[in-house]
Amino acid sequence: MTIYGISANEHDASLAIIDGEEILFAANSERYSRKKNDAHLNAGLIAEALSIAPPDLVVWYEKPLAKRMRRIWSGEYSKAMRTDGKCTLRQVGLDIGLRYVTHHESHAAAGYFTSPFDDALVLVVDAIGEWETISAWDASGDSIKKIWSQHYPHSLGLLYSAFTQRIGLKPNEEEYIVMGMAAYGTPIYSDLIWREFVMEFDPPNLVLSENVHRGIQGWHPEFENLFDISASIQAVTEFVLLSLVRYFSSRSTSKNLVLMGGLALNCVANTRIAQSRCFERMWIMPNPGDGGSSIGAVAAFNKRRLNWRTPYLGHEIEGDLDIDQALTALLNREIIGIAKSRAEFGPRALGNRSLLTDPRGSDAKNRVNTIKQRELFRPFAPVIMSEFAAEYFDMPVQSSPYMQFVAPVKSPNLIPAVTHIDGTARVQTLSREQNPSLYELLHRFYRVTGCPLLLNTSLNIRTEPLVNSWIDAQRFSTRCGWSARLALYQ
Repeated sequence: MTIYGISANEHDASLAIIDGEEILFAANSERYSRKKNDAHLNAGLIAEALSIAPPDLVVWYEKPLAKRMRRIWSGEYSKAMRTDGKCTLRQVGLDIGLRYVTHHESHAAAGYFTSPFDDALVLVVDAIGEWETISAWDASGDSIKKIWSQHYPHSLGLLYSAFTQRIGLKPNEEEYIVMGMAAYGTPIYSDLIWREFVMEFDPPNLVLSENVHRGIQGWHPEFENLFDISASIQAVTEFVLLSLVRYFSSRSTSKNLVLMGGLALNCVANTRIAQSRCFERMWIMPNPGDGGSSIGAVAAFNKRRLNWRTPYLGHEIEGDLDIDQALTALLNREIIGIAKSRAEFGPRALGNRSLLTDPRGSDAKNRVNTIKQRELFRPFAPVIMSEFAAEYFDMPVQSSPYMQFVAPVKSPNLIPAVTHIDGTARVQTLSREQNPSLYELLHRFYRVTGCPLLLNTSLNIRTEPLVNSWIDAQRFSTRCGWSARLALYQ
């Protein structure tokens, strides 16, 4: 039976197609609409899905009635009137049976049923689902059971989003910038944040002041150093997350942790959790936020393991990398764009929709930032042949194929373009099996230069989604205005 999983109408809408244990397709709506973090399904995404396999059933990633009741309770009347699953399906022309699972169950199932584990403690931390903001699950075999949850308005995710808004960024969208800014600051306001917003924290129970969900734009306007504010909320977040992990590890019989929800995109916090060694192994699905819940909805409904082989599940651009041309460009210190094969499912560019360049040049970071039109303080990630990772980085985990952890750089002066201000890098380790053509490019680059890594960042301009189609790639090349030094290899 072919089942569509759908996550929509809030942010990061997505659709997944699952047949039995096989994930046939998964993509976020933004890649088709070209609207970053698009909350709505669109005709392009639906058309591609139908061309792959029409559905026998649709599973929705949360329960709209429960969410509507919570919004009425909290006074969010306009949001309570948002379109539900049935209306959405009618609008996009899907006249098919519909089932619902809960929001946090979708997160938990997306993580556990794609993991390599036979059992796990699953921790979900996000802004909010229907009512839940944090939940813990005991998973074993094909069973996943909730053992604890924290309810709205007490939300670590909402607190982080509130501070994202406080420093002038978009909540539910630009939290990753706060994480990058934190490295430039000092957490001098952490104690103040704790006193003013955390009423009680007796793990696992977190009680926050009632006003967090309404925003804190006016919080201490005399504090003008946004880097220090970022460092402070990051420190508070890391402390709470690590405390939760320690609490549940002391009560779990499993040695495996699955971390899901929007806060699982916080690579710095993930690293602290990994370094704690509370669990022996850790898995974060590459799209742990609401976008990944399209897969999770079906997994929660079926309650069966999925064959997770690759994060490349989206739109396909036919053709492969011209390795010879790409290598020549890289050796000339050019910045090259890669648009090939199937798109990554998730927010990270992992080599099929990427900008690549030599990480050894002192000017490489600024040149890439100019193309992407983004802030100069933000870091870039390295993609490295997995067998060399420990030589260049003090890795907190054995492998990091999805850019989910940061690692201290052992010789920052050798690779300045991928070394953040705090001396770390968000590492992508790569094996030949994961992406054969990209690995071969790295291998040839290493043979010539002795450097087994490249700077890898997303093929997009700031405020836009990653390139999806070949037309998008050509448009990107035209818009960036760097055609002399930017080549797109298909």
